Amino acid sequence: MIFAHRGANREAAENTRTAFDKALAYPIDGIETDIQLSRDEVGVLWHDDDLGKLGMAVKRIEDFDHTQMRDMNFAAHFAGATPEGVMSLQEFITAYRSRCRLLLEIKNYPGEAEARRQSKVRQTLALAGPAAGEHVIASSFELDSLTYACQVGPPFPLVLNLDRQHDADFARRTLDAHPFLHGLCIHRATLDEAMMRVVRERGKFIGVYTCNTDDDIQRALGLGVDVLISDVPQKALQMRDQ
Repeated sequence: MIFAHRGANREAAENTRTAFDKALAYPIDGIETDIQLSRDEVGVLWHDDDLGKLGMAVKRIEDFDHTQMRDMNFAAHFAGATPEGVMSLQEFITAYRSRCRLLLEIKNYPGEAEARRQSKVRQTLALAGPAAGEHVIASSFELDSLTYACQVGPPFPLVLNLDRQHDADFARRTLDAHPFLHGLCIHRATLDEAMMRVVRERGKFIGVYTCNTDDDIQRALGLGVDVLISDVPQKALQMRDQ
């Protein structure tokens, strides 16, 4: 399945309604997005640790209330874009759950309070609703967040994101130690037959990020990953169909 990375982020400002709508102009299978928490604990869509793309490098999402961010321009970093306020997680799920699959990455940053991290997890699971196969998946680079999600929520597909330094042996140890994980989403540099064998022998899901070049897309397609995340989903779709 081909997932658009933060929407069609090369055609519009990432994680905005315009980017998601442009992505759905293609026959994509799903959308990947990023979840953070406003100061008043409303789940909103934003990737970076800070707001440097908006000209506020010393500020974070948690420095503003949701209503304030609705009046800010979260498309400011994309040349020529029409101004758009922040999109809430609830708005996103309401607008797109019925239109495609969703991959919800729960973002954490160094020093973030544990209570806020847990609140973010609970809110994500509550808004995502009951698990329906792999239609909505929650992921995170933080194993603690996923462990907490497993403890407090109903059964839900939880996927651990791995960095480029995490090889097949690390994946094996992780999946064996944490069988509640639905699977892994790995860096494209670590995708090879050994990684696929580790995941498939355990009957787990595997996604790969972020495949944009012909070589990366072709390797992911050839090895048979479950989800290929791309900034150029139209290219990935064309290569898959060929």
